[in-house]
Amino acid sequence: MKPLACWRRHLGAVVLGLLLPLVSGRAASGGTPTGAPVDPDASPRVWALLSFLQGLESRKEKRLLTGQFCGFGPGATVATAERIFEATGEHPAFIGVDYANFKGRDLETRVPNQAAMAYWRAGGWVTLSVHGFNPANPEAYGLRDKGVDLDDLLKPGTPTHAAWRRQIDQMAAGLQELQAAGVVVLFRPFHEMNGGWFWWGAKDPAAFVRVWRDLFHELTVVRRLHHLIWVYGPNHGPTAAAYYPGDAWVDVVGLDAYTDHVDPEHIKGYPGMAALRKPYGFTEYGPHGASDPPGDFDYRRLIAGLIEHFPRTTHLLTWDDNWSPARNRYAREYFAHPWMVNRDDLPDLGRDVR
Repeated sequence: MKPLACWRRHLGAVVLGLLLPLVSGRAASGGTPTGAPVDPDASPRVWALLSFLQGLESRKEKRLLTGQFCGFGPGATVATAERIFEATGEHPAFIGVDYANFKGRDLETRVPNQAAMAYWRAGGWVTLSVHGFNPANPEAYGLRDKGVDLDDLLKPGTPTHAAWRRQIDQMAAGLQELQAAGVVVLFRPFHEMNGGWFWWGAKDPAAFVRVWRDLFHELTVVRRLHHLIWVYGPNHGPTAAAYYPGDAWVDVVGLDAYTDHVDPEHIKGYPGMAALRKPYGFTEYGPHGASDPPGDFDYRRLIAGLIEHFPRTTHLLTWDDNWSPARNRYAREYFAHPWMVNRDDLPDLGRDVR
């Protein structure tokens, strides 16, 4: 580990030590600190990580967490993050994994959790999305099915409700394993809900909010999963903020965007998201478009566009394969930019992964 990074980790441990008594005593004080997690029983590590994230925007340097998506379900692996290290000498601050298993009828949690725990042990952080199967389709995974009524997920006694509860059981079992391991999860369910390409997308915003809040209640209150930071991640566009579940159900917000042009003409919806006053980031980013990127993007353009047009950005997850910095140009300059917070720059949150 680099000497400066080692010093930063020591400082992070000191900060955590000062923060934990404040967190544990919040109920006795009768008040909730500004910027508190939306889960009132969130773990001390959630408080510490969210506090760190909330503090990034006021910095002049070291103020944007680098992230890299590392695969779906049985294909999840830290290999892409390692390729970035080979190309740049830096690891991304966090990796993204997903519980999808497109070849089966159930979620896959074991392999993504292995990658998540390995990266956490190495000093990195983790975000998790779930491209879930359609509970209204008993025959196939149905990720891109149309015509689903989201309210059916919440109607007890129906096959759709039963299938949705089974999916929550699988999701919760995976998340419980990460909680037991001490891993804080930036949890991003139902992403790109304002687009019409997934079964949960482009539905009535009020119905979507009901389903989000029900999932929040089920995981935090019923299942007692208190290691989650809840991330709202629509696709960029004019309706990005229209599906927002509310301040009491969201910790962090962001936009998904696939474009070479990092400006307001090509990435829409930022003003509405920035106005929510939650930590803002790009929950997915890929150059070129949503398919067949040629792998020739100059990643210096991304950081320049963020600084000029999206100044509230505190975290960014680049997609894998030919969208990844490791497969494009000027990745070393991207990770070495003064704004970037890489894995060695993160504070130690007291990792006790078993």
